[in-house]
Amino acid sequence: MIPPLEFLLDLLFPPRCVFCTALLKGEERDFCAACKKDLPWLAGTQRERTGEAFSLCVSPLRYRDSVRECLRRYKFEGHRGYRRTLGALMAQCVRERLEGRYDVITWVPLSDKRRRERGYDQAQLLAESMAKALGSEARPVLRKIRHTPAQSGLKEDKERETNAQGAYVVCDRALAEGKRVLVVDDIVTTGATLEACALVLREAGAAEVFCATAARAR
Repeated sequence: MIPPLEFLLDLLFPPRCVFCTALLKGEERDFCAACKKDLPWLAGTQRERTGEAFSLCVSPLRYRDSVRECLRRYKFEGHRGYRRTLGALMAQCVRERLEGRYDVITWVPLSDKRRRERGYDQAQLLAESMAKALGSEARPVLRKIRHTPAQSGLKEDKERETNAQGAYVVCDRALAEGKRVLVVDDIVTTGATLEACALVLREAGAAEVFCATAARAR
């Protein structure tokens, strides 16, 4: 039975698919049946990519079409509620690929300036939602100490790598030293940001670093 408050909110604000924004029907939750069938799902080893400083990054979706638009609305238009759906999809992917391989869940943090501008940290919300779905919690382990241009505005791989270098530090060494750390972000493109975070975690004594994102661009 639907709780009265949820029923009232559904009447006032009919739930829509987080991907195509169509009104949901009947028993549909979070996203519609058409998107469930047709989204650019990654399968098998497509869900995985390796790095230099991190061992493995897993992602449930390809970053294109309605997934791209969903993540843009989530990041830039204040659709914070999307974190529940995206976090649940990420949690399922982590269960399948990284079960028992991490000790701590954290996220790629925004700079203080960017967080003030946006009003929230999208990676933090994803990490918290994903961790909740996994029966765990996300902890702040990293801090961004240098405000940088958005990676999405940089076209060259080398530019992205240089942009991320030296931008992050470990703010809680006790949560990194000797631990297997799972770092969450929204999208992985070249992997430069995740590499920069993984590198400082390894330098702080992390035993191993894994990553999880909602989507993979390449």
